[in-house]
Amino acid sequence: MNKLDTFDQAILKILQQDAGISMDALSERVNLSRNACWRRVKQLEESGTIRGRVALVNPDSIGLGLSVFVLIRTNQHGPEWLADFERAVKTTPEIIGAHRMTGDLDYVLRVRIADVKSYDRFYQKLISQVAIADISASFVMEDIVDTTLLPIGEPLA
Repeated sequence: MNKLDTFDQAILKILQQDAGISMDALSERVNLSRNACWRRVKQLEESGTIRGRVALVNPDSIGLGLSVFVLIRTNQHGPEWLADFERAVKTTPEIIGAHRMTGDLDYVLRVRIADVKSYDRFYQKLISQVAIADISASFVMEDIVDTTLLPIGEPLA
């Protein structure tokens, strides 16, 4: 992990909220010269701390209003199955998050789709690509917190 000073932390907090901010505005907000600020942003990018800059799209506005958590258990853990599963997950655009878990579940997928019929199509496609011992889904009724912001420099509670 890179050591982040208060300037780096401030830069990251601002860029998480607005990656399109101009370098002039960013440098003014963190109280650094434009060149010093630019060098820090470049260092944060080169170190991998900043992985990219994106536009956050409202899923409802593009017809993807249903968020689903797909809970998966498998009885196969061999390299061939893992490669098939990884390929299926990485090539399915509806999957916006995939996590290998400890405990009772093996994997949790976060999926964005239009509706329940779309989920059924997603489900049929997934199980045709890879054998799964048990799969269930939980449909999100309300997003209470759904953010990309990381708590940079925040004290642990």
